[in-house]
Amino acid sequence: MKLSSCAAALMATALLASLAGASKTPAAQAAGTAALPNVNMEATVKAAQIDPRRADDTLTPGAKASVLLVEKALRDKKLLDAKWVDGYFGTTTIAAYAKYQKSLGYTGLDASGLPGKTSLAKLGSGRFKVAHVIGPGERVSSRGVTINTRTRDMLAAAEKLLNRDLALDQGSYNPGGDPTSAGTHDGGGVVDVSVKGMNAATRTSVARALRQVGFAAWVRNPNQGDWPWHIHAAAISDTDLSSAAQHQTGDYYLGLNGLANHGPDDGPKVTIRTWEEYQRR
Repeated sequence: MKLSSCAAALMATALLASLAGASKTPAAQAAGTAALPNVNMEATVKAAQIDPRRADDTLTPGAKASVLLVEKALRDKKLLDAKWVDGYFGTTTIAAYAKYQKSLGYTGLDASGLPGKTSLAKLGSGRFKVAHVIGPGERVSSRGVTINTRTRDMLAAAEKLLNRDLALDQGSYNPGGDPTSAGTHDGGGVVDVSVKGMNAATRTSVARALRQVGFAAWVRNPNQGDWPWHIHAAAISDTDLSSAAQHQTGDYYLGLNGLANHGPDDGPKVTIRTWEEYQRR
């Protein structure tokens, strides 16, 4: 059967397109479909809390590849000198990332140098994809204070472990509300748990449960500062943490007490996990 001239033309066009595709080298085809590398946000945020508190240049396990991608992007934006592209998210990288956040118009908690999911995605545009995304969630009223949904869920998980409810003396997002807290409650993820009616053993068990679900938590007593007995808890890797709270979570990983005296950790020993790691255990 004869083909119409129109049909023949269409077939010829399709044949030419097929031949053109086949003529590409394997390298050229791969370049057109190459996937962008991943930045593991969980690992990056963890490094951004721990590395600035280290006394040496030890890298945070599992974070180097992701931190390098972030640092290279900051370097290419003229925000970080090439000599600091080393996989170590120290104070210089924190400062560079804060400059980047400010360049996006962010202020306050959103420009603390701790990577947030939106700024990290923008930094990675055309360079890398963001995997293992984390975020604090919305601010909510819970237990008479303001916290975020990530913190609320973490507290609920600790209560389940303890089989008891927890009352809060202080919540999050409370800038200047308590001068004795040294700014730790200015951002998200930080609460003070009431220990009213608890004996020493119970206080320790509560601190342990909080640590198990992803808080850096310590029993605080009046001999340590101008405050009553309470349990101070900072949610590790909450991207709304104030700078002071970021320092506390970093110190916790390094075996310190989170206080200005940089004393040894005096809390119950547990395997340190973030909330996300606790959920995957």
